[in-house]
Amino acid sequence: MSNNKLKKVSLTAVAPVVTAGTANAARSNTVDKLIARIRDKSDKVRADAWLSAGEVGAPAVKPLATVMIDKDLEVARAAKHGLWKVVRHVGRPGAGGEKRAVTAELIALLSDNQPTPVRREVLWMLSEIGQSRSVEAITALLSNKELREDARMVLQRIPGRRSLAALKAGLKAAPKDFKLNIAQSLRQRGVRVRGLPCVKLVPTKKTNVKLVK
Repeated sequence: MSNNKLKKVSLTAVAPVVTAGTANAARSNTVDKLIARIRDKSDKVRADAWLSAGEVGAPAVKPLATVMIDKDLEVARAAKHGLWKVVRHVGRPGAGGEKRAVTAELIALLSDNQPTPVRREVLWMLSEIGQSRSVEAITALLSNKELREDARMVLQRIPGRRSLAALKAGLKAAPKDFKLNIAQSLRQRGVRVRGLPCVKLVPTKKTNVKLVK
């Protein structure tokens, strides 16, 4: 093979790597700029930042979640708004690939090493775009006392057989003090649950009202 041909082959092999590296660098730069604007002292700059966060997509999910627990409450709020913008942007029709990428990033944020407020917010984000692929990770939180109520409500909202099966299994495994809650979610999904009273019919306060005869 001639030297010219070798050079052409080498350049052809390197080109995709260079292109991918350039794209990654561009995405990283975009995310960095977004986070810098989210942290800005100006209310207007922060607002403009979170309003435009949707198009940044999956690469912005983890960085925004990190800023959601910032000590500056206004910055933390802007980050949360920005992450919700990402979720709602990928929830549009025809954005299946983007939705899957963002869903995967959100599921990763349900891990034990994340703060409870972040995990709680992520649960509700997944209730809008997670669908069946997020059920397993959400179900795992039915055993978490701080997050189980959010988890069962999110499973109630997600349509399909997988979330329904998760609630049924959750009812069997739930401690006594949580069975009524899961039973209520199953009733909302159209399942008849025997042996457990409906929480809507359980009085919460004592009353002296008597039946009129």
